[in-house]
Amino acid sequence: MRRWNRWARNDEGSAALEFITVGVILLVPLAYLVITLGAVQETLLGAEAAARHTARVIGQAEDAGAAAERGDAVLAGVIEEYGMDTENVDVSMTCTPAGSECPSAGATVIITVSTHVSLPFVPEIFGLDRATQIPLQAAAAQKVSRLWGAG
Repeated sequence: MRRWNRWARNDEGSAALEFITVGVILLVPLAYLVITLGAVQETLLGAEAAARHTARVIGQAEDAGAAAERGDAVLAGVIEEYGMDTENVDVSMTCTPAGSECPSAGATVIITVSTHVSLPFVPEIFGLDRATQIPLQAAAAQKVSRLWGAG
């Protein structure tokens, strides 16, 4: 009985075991948080860049045909560069003042890019991947020249 009692009281080497156990318990959620925030940040930067560059290209185009062509090209390039899924990206264009043709001379073009990010490592079972998506939206405005389309 004495040998057992002496062994039970001996805590030599248990600090390393406690450190490893607590370290793993804290490290796994922290690593998942870093991966998730990285995915969200990458997609958010992509959406913001797509909105800003598309608005800029449309505002600086010579006419509506060139604006549409260049806007689509820039949008496709940004989506590819940031690794976003084309099916998940929705782009809308509005102009102010309301009631004017969009885009038109003197108007302000507002491009809104909406997308979503699925959490990493979430399985597609029972639609969990869709239930855990994080919606993201970015908007950019660009003033169109009053001489737009004149030349």
